Amino acid sequence: MKLKKFDSINVIPFIDVLLVLLTIVLLTSTFISKGIIPVSLPNADNSNNIKVNKEVVITIKKDNTLHCNKDIKGLEKIQEYLLPLPKDTPVHINSDKDSKFETFVNLLDMLKKNNYSNISIVTEK
Repeated sequence: MKLKKFDSINVIPFIDVLLVLLTIVLLTSTFISKGIIPVSLPNADNSNNIKVNKEVVITIKKDNTLHCNKDIKGLEKIQEYLLPLPKDTPVHINSDKDSKFETFVNLLDMLKKNNYSNISIVTEK
């Protein structure tokens, strides 16, 4: 029995596989571009809420007054507001360039005393 010699390779099955892979990539890329894959979550009686760390913005104005999230004023009130929050909550400090450095140091001292570690100072470029 003599084997038949092939002059070319049959690429049709290869093209079929590539088209299926291309379809899968295109479908998943649309979900990735939206950032959310829609899922209907089941209900459970003993579920826990996930706590999202919201950022806290503290502003030191030119007259050295402290404001937190636009409605809390004063170092003591800010401290009362921060204590129940997790210690890794992002804290952003906006300080006016003409405010006293002492006010800034007092704020940082209060944050460090309460073990807040995710502190950033907002500046302009």
